[in-house]
Amino acid sequence: MIRILEPIWLLSLIPVAALAGVYVWAQLRREQTAVRFANTPVLKKLVTSSPGWRRHIPASLVIAALVVLSTGMAKPAVDRLQEQERATIILAMDVSLSMDATDVQPARIDAAKEAALSFIEDLPEQYNVGLVQFAGFATVVTPPTTDRTQLSRAVNGLNLAEATATGEAVFASLQAVQQAPDDGQGSLAPAHVLLLSDGFLTTGRSMEQAASAAEQAGVPVSTVAFGTDTGTVEINGQTIGVPVDRQALQGLAETTSGKYYEAASSEELREVYESMGSSLGQKTVAEDVSRYFIAAALVLVFAAAGLSLWWTSRLT
Repeated sequence: MIRILEPIWLLSLIPVAALAGVYVWAQLRREQTAVRFANTPVLKKLVTSSPGWRRHIPASLVIAALVVLSTGMAKPAVDRLQEQERATIILAMDVSLSMDATDVQPARIDAAKEAALSFIEDLPEQYNVGLVQFAGFATVVTPPTTDRTQLSRAVNGLNLAEATATGEAVFASLQAVQQAPDDGQGSLAPAHVLLLSDGFLTTGRSMEQAASAAEQAGVPVSTVAFGTDTGTVEINGQTIGVPVDRQALQGLAETTSGKYYEAASSEELREVYESMGSSLGQKTVAEDVSRYFIAAALVLVFAAAGLSLWWTSRLT
């Protein structure tokens, strides 16, 4: 899809439209003048042949060329996917007790660990990846690193705990982003947070506060609502339902310009992570295509000149 980078230049279409209007007015006036002599024998002798409607083609092509050229001045561009050389990915994983539910076999936490390990290994090796765990509070388990072995050990070592501080997970992830190594010139790589959760926030700062902080930092947060609404866990001898808070997770993703996913099985979770990995490896850049518009305008001008010479032996 073509989009315009400098739309102010589209104002140049106004004089082009005015020129087209003047041409039409001039042709109408010419026809009115010719009518006065339409029945005279002298006119028949002087005008042996007429190009008729063809005489309007060169002028129409010139006007079309001006339209295309004016559009080209506004820098039309198309979106292209480009491989990212550097990136910081923060994987925020819910380790609340609800992740012990077995509606996803063998258990939500086991399936999440397995999918996370595959996701980490599939990312480009130059990407820095960090790990954040959250339950009653959120902690940066592993700052962003390219050491995949260290990350794998950290994921396998995650343990369950009480409560769910989803908002705090976002704040901890933003903190982890700042711990990423720079490029040697004092700048950080583009960052993205991938947050997996299966329950409702029960403690800590709100999702709205977290979304606002991530939006202000310019860090997208993509979320995965993991599990089913029929999941249950045993806590102190009681069976407790642990449905998924899809609405809050979707709102977090939308507010921060991230993506929202749902996964109700280990297979679906792996597919989600595969989709995330492929999209994170690319960025959308605007490619200026104004040169093609300029080339098209030149073609139209040459066509107008050629037809005018062919039919009338004149350039005008």
